[in-house]
Amino acid sequence: MALISPVESSSVESQTEPQVKSDEAAATEPVKTGFVADTVAELRKVVWPSRQQLFGESVAVILMITISAFAIAAVDRFYGWGSSQVFR
Repeated sequence: MALISPVESSSVESQTEPQVKSDEAAATEPVKTGFVADTVAELRKVVWPSRQQLFGESVAVILMITISAFAIAAVDRFYGWGSSQVFR
């Protein structure tokens, strides 16, 4: 077990304590401007799809939704028919 000298522990504590700003500095800091600027900066990093990629992926999504809807409808009709045969 290693012992920490008082000098080492005080330097570790000073590194882990959060920095507290004065009330005046916090009141004058533009919080919303920073948020908007950060949002715009993040949106500039986005890789937007090309028209061809957007069209292809949209068609794929619509096709999968249509196939899923038909599959769910078929299962629903089958179970409806089955329950009508059982509960006559």
